[in-house]
Amino acid sequence: MTIMKKIVLIGSGGSGKSTLARKLGDVTQLPVYHLDALHWKPGWVPTPEGEWDRFQRELVQNDKWIIDGNYGRTLDIRLSEADTIIFFDLSRWITTYRIIKRRIMYHGKSRPDLTEGCPEQLDLQFIKWVWNFRKEKRPAIIEKLKNYSKTKKIILLKTPAAADLLITRLKENKPIESSIL
Repeated sequence: MTIMKKIVLIGSGGSGKSTLARKLGDVTQLPVYHLDALHWKPGWVPTPEGEWDRFQRELVQNDKWIIDGNYGRTLDIRLSEADTIIFFDLSRWITTYRIIKRRIMYHGKSRPDLTEGCPEQLDLQFIKWVWNFRKEKRPAIIEKLKNYSKTKKIILLKTPAAADLLITRLKENKPIESSIL
């Protein structure tokens, strides 16, 4: 099997990061950390920045992990320690549909990848962030990934089927190649 011990998953909200993280955890037996569940305290209270930074620096020192979530301000903490970076590069139509579907599915409840006491919510600001992710966030992420491409395995997933194929290849012990940036 392709050796992956420290995996970062990034991408727009609704791209499938948490779902893929769980599936990867099942296949690889690596511990999975959902940043949203770790960052938000009940009632949607964020972890203070200094505490959040320290927590992530300590977390990435572990020998094995899968971490899903963006948190752009602290992204380099995770990217610098990862051996594999998976970037969901899906269309705005897919991700926007998925966040709306997720809101309906988890109405009044917390998702499995969120802290209890943080019921699913959807506001115009988040919808705009997801809708504009490829235009506003993607270029800087691609540049950042290019900087890491010589030392890290970087996998771009452009369709939901590509995520399924990744899991299938891992289950079949087939090699996982870096995508071309």
